Formats: sequence, C-alpha cells, structure tokens
Amino acid sequence: MTLPKNFFALTPLCALLAAGSAHATNGMMMEGYGPISTGMGGASQAVDHGNAAMAQNPATLGLMTDGSSRLDVAVGILGPDVKSSVMGMDAKSGGTSYLMPAFGYVKRNGAYTYGIGMFAQGGMGTEYEAATFMSAPAGVSSGLQSRSELGVGNVIFPLVYRVSPNLNVGATFKYMWTSLDLKMTASGAQLAGMAQASGVSPTGALATMLPGLAGAPWANINFSDDSKFTGAAKTTGYGASFGATLKVDKDFIMGGSYQLKSSLKDMKTASSEASMSAMGGFSNSGQITVIDFQMPSVLAIGASWQVGPSLLLAADLKSIGWAESMKSFKMRYDSATPGMGSVNFTMDQNWKDQTVLNLGMAWRANDQLTLRAGLNLADNPVPDMYVSPLFPATVRNHLTLGLGYQVSDAGDINVSLTSAPPVTVNSGAGPSIAHGQTNWQFMYSHRF
Repeated sequence: MTLPKNFFALTPLCALLAAGSAHATNGMMMEGYGPISTGMGGASQAVDHGNAAMAQNPATLGLMTDGSSRLDVAVGILGPDVKSSVMGMDAKSGGTSYLMPAFGYVKRNGAYTYGIGMFAQGGMGTEYEAATFMSAPAGVSSGLQSRSELGVGNVIFPLVYRVSPNLNVGATFKYMWTSLDLKMTASGAQLAGMAQASGVSPTGALATMLPGLAGAPWANINFSDDSKFTGAAKTTGYGASFGATLKVDKDFIMGGSYQLKSSLKDMKTASSEASMSAMGGFSNSGQITVIDFQMPSVLAIGASWQVGPSLLLAADLKSIGWAESMKSFKMRYDSATPGMGSVNFTMDQNWKDQTVLNLGMAWRANDQLTLRAGLNLADNPVPDMYVSPLFPATVRNHLTLGLGYQVSDAGDINVSLTSAPPVTVNSGAGPSIAHGQTNWQFMYSHRF
C-alpha cells in the first residue's frame, strides 16, 4: 500500500500549529479568554468580563468600580477529538486533554486601572502512535511516533485611563514565550522538496547527502523534551494591544481594540537536542531553529446592550490577520557534527485572513446566579490543500454555555463550556480528517 505522495508535505508546519490553540478554535486564537467572555460566544469588546480583558480589549477593565481590586485565578481544559482516515485505515490522536492556566490582578484607582496577568494561548497537540499510517510515508513504516506540542503564553501589563465618565482608553504590553516539541516523519523525497523550496543551498556534507536521502521511503525530524510544561525549541518576545470603550448611554456600550502582530525571536533547541534520521541508517544530531513564527494582528469592534435589569446582549466582529503572519513556515537544521553542515526547509502556507462573529447573552436569574449562552462563528483560515492530520484545523462554529455564581460578598465562580460540532474535510494531501472539540474554563474571582 502506498499513500499519496504529498501526504506529509506540510507536516512540519502542521505539527507546529496543531499543538497550539489553532486545533480548537479561530485558527491559533482562542474562541474566548476567561469563562465570562467564552460563555457568551467570546464577545468581549464592550463587556465587563474580568481580568481576561487584558487578553482582548484592555479598556473594559476601566468599567470596574473605582477603588476596587480584583483577583482572578482560572484554568482551561481543551478537549480535541481528532481522527484521520485513508484507504480504510484510521489513526486517532491520543492528544485529547490540555490544561491552560491563567491569572490576573487589576486595581482601579481614580482615572487609572492597572495590573498584571498571565494567559496561556496554547498548550495542546496531536499524538499518533507508531503503528498508525502516520508513521508510514510511501507505505513503509518508520516505527516512530508522530507528535507535536506548541505552547504560547503571555505575561500582560495593562494600563487604562478614564478620559471621561463615558470614555476609557487602554493599552497592554505583553512579554511572550513560545515552545515547541515535534516528532515528524515524511518521505525522503518530501524532505528534499522542502529543502529545495527554501531557496537556500545545504552546506557541508548535507549538500551531497541530501540527494541520496531523497530516495529514502521515510525520513524523520525529531526535537522533543517530553516535558508537560516546555518544549525543546523555545523563544521569547513581545506584543502589545490598544483599545477603547464608549458608553453611548446608560444601557449601551461600544468598544474596539487592535492587537499588534507579535515580535518573537526565532525558536531554537539546544545544540544537540534535535535529530534527523532516514531509512538506510542515516542518523545525526544537531539544532533546529524555527524561523520567524509569529502570532497575528487582530482588529475587533463590538457592542453590548443591557436590555433590562436581567438581560445583557453582546456582539463582536473580529478580523484576524493570518495572511501576513502565516505566509510560510521556515526552519533550519544545523548539525552538531563538524563538517556536516546545515539544511533549510520552507513551505508556503498562504493562510487567509479570518472574520469571526461573536454573539452572546447573559441572564441574571437571581442575585447569585447568572446564565450565559453564545455562538462563535468563523471559517477555517487554512486552505483545504494544506490541512493535515497533524494540523486538523477543521472546526468552524462553536456553541458556548456558561454560568456565574456569587459564593460570597467578595467572591464568585464562573464556568464555561464550548462545543465545536465535528467537521470532516478531505485534505489536499489525501486523508479524510474528522475533528470535534469540547472545552471547559473555570475561574474564581475575589474582589477587595
């Protein structure tokens, strides 16, 4: 049995992105931050939804009461359910549960609101066992697991200024980090094709060996530290966002924000933490550099309407700038063996910008209990020809539910549930990929 020749052609990027929030939601972006927003379909631009605002529109932090402080501690559980099929064979991903912690502290003092927070933006992946067709490009098994796990996190410093009783403006500075584990198998010909696409000639002994490796039924790139908290390739960088809210009248608020494209340095492994191997006995260790991986810009506008004492309606419209940040995926392997040299790999991605509509409502049932519901509606920004079993970005729409319960004068608990109905696509690489999602978020808030 021989699989389609381009089956693994996009595997490195697919593995990179599948491990992040892309797996679950709006590309690599979460469908919502914090259970209050997420329970309302991700609507956030004109809603007071706690300290998670610093990850969306920071200006909504200025809606809190003057002289008050708020501490939020939260955790998210991402639950993908992914199965890939080709020629009557199924491969089910063992990556079914990923934790994403978050916390935030914010204080409003007169015209100023400020604080600090930490939000995980990624922390999931795919895991296919060595016995599945995922390890067998060209129909020849490598006996190697296929695995990916990406983490993207932020420490965020918000500052909001109340210009007038009706107008708040805010900004955030973000210290960011990313990490990646990757175990990827492709045919030697596919690996050689990605090297040629880079436009950079291999150096050293790899320059003469690569044509020979192109004939191997399988070749493998591996860098993974098997840690639950970090990946073998790591980097840090910065980000920023700006936002505003305008109270049109006592019941109607408008808001908007702009998140800049991130400025992350290249991810790198330690000097001998990565390896390349191929059928026929080739094996080498070295360093992997993932070149210019960035999170996209996001432009969002929204509004909220307090219909009555018990009912709040909210809606957002977002444009996520994938076309600029996801044009291609590039990485370089530098051998630790003297004279072996280096080789670059490149794949065009050509993601599309993505429009997301968030619709939500909150109903205050009584003084303690608030019930929420919403919709998150979006298309997949990845063209079908690039969808891979290691990056099943096939979920589109999300149904969300949530509740909040005040447990004391100072404390309350909020919970949200997101369900992304299963979607099946036939990728350009050949396999049929089915992907559904169930996500939870939990948060305790204390005011003082």
